[in-house]
Amino acid sequence: MKPQFEKIAVFQYSAEALIFKGRLEADGVEVFLKNNNTIDADPLISNAIGGVQLFVRSEDVIRAKEILQSVPRYALDNSGNAIHCPNCGSTEVEVMSTVRDSGGFFAFLLGLVLSALPFFIKYKYHCNNCKHEFEIK
Repeated sequence: MKPQFEKIAVFQYSAEALIFKGRLEADGVEVFLKNNNTIDADPLISNAIGGVQLFVRSEDVIRAKEILQSVPRYALDNSGNAIHCPNCGSTEVEVMSTVRDSGGFFAFLLGLVLSALPFFIKYKYHCNNCKHEFEIK
């Protein structure tokens, strides 16, 4: 009988998926990724094809989800400490890429036409609690 697999997570980029894959494999859980090679070839189509999907064997689902819960999902500073939102103090902070000005927009369009990675993107932090965006200097 063929083993059954279940999708337990979806990521926008394969780099994110590989972090979680490595953590699961370190604990002896066999992991399978879907769409990672396609998204590596063209990251702009990630949302269109459903992102990088992480699958585990059905009998490992509960254990795998517990392991994934132990991995910090929010941004950390260089010392490994949680980044706090300056507005509300929450640690539910993620790194987001933004295209806010005309230079960034035209660079995005040029990258889209040339099938190149965006080269003029600003990164900011986004608080999931109060929706505040900020930079850390």
